[in-house]
Amino acid sequence: MSQLKEESSAKCWGGYQKVFSHYSEELKCKMNFGVYLPEFLFKSGNTEKASALYYLSGLTCSEQNFIIKSGFQRYASENKLVVINPDTSPRGCNVEGEDVDWDFGTGAGFYVDATTEKYRTNYRMYSYVSKELIKLVEQHFDKYIKKDVRAISGHSMGGHGALVISMRNPGLFKAVGAFSPIANPINCQWGEKCFTGYLGTDKSTWAQYDATELVAKYKGPSLNIRIDYGSADPYLKDQLKVENFVNAAKKANVPVISNSYDGYDHGYFFVGTVIPEHFAHISKVLNA
Repeated sequence: MSQLKEESSAKCWGGYQKVFSHYSEELKCKMNFGVYLPEFLFKSGNTEKASALYYLSGLTCSEQNFIIKSGFQRYASENKLVVINPDTSPRGCNVEGEDVDWDFGTGAGFYVDATTEKYRTNYRMYSYVSKELIKLVEQHFDKYIKKDVRAISGHSMGGHGALVISMRNPGLFKAVGAFSPIANPINCQWGEKCFTGYLGTDKSTWAQYDATELVAKYKGPSLNIRIDYGSADPYLKDQLKVENFVNAAKKANVPVISNSYDGYDHGYFFVGTVIPEHFAHISKVLNA
């Protein structure tokens, strides 16, 4: 079992917000991830376990952005969710070019397994989240977490990751959420840049990491997908392309709850506003 080091712990809404580090075999570097343990787990006589929600952050973020900016802990505690949120890329691997741009490399792992020469050793965020992190969490926190009751959500690049990982692993998650996801990355600048850098110029390999392409062919169990976005999001048309995903899902008869929030933009003020509804929905699905 991989060893964890507790980097920080603070009481919050009756529970505990913790950050752990470990050495990642997938990424070949030290990685941090947050774990919020809700209040009910620590009440005298409690024998109930919590559902697990994995949350993936967006471009430029570390594990700290969601922990500090969103206020999610209150609603995780109310809905009896253990929330796990990893960093968004490997760190300190000294790969040439990884620190040049804000939207590629460090802080921008894009939740793919890179195949290009420079990046394939370290940039394996797809396998890190879908395999290594889940296994690690369920080994170390099994006394708190229900077996096989998981959800995944994320914001922007992380929403892309949540949608892709859930559809490529049917049955791994019972509920899927996304705040302002990059939903059709093969058709936007952010996606084209990252996919070229990580996967190469053969665009036939890109579809495996495009939520719109995946949902059009999805045949697995129900995903209970919920997407929330702001109507005033400046990236909605050119980068996120949520409408493309929703239309593809409709054609494939994959149910999607899609909510537009009037006047909200792309940032954490929007995410923090919607989290109460978002978490309540996920909790209801997990406990159905």
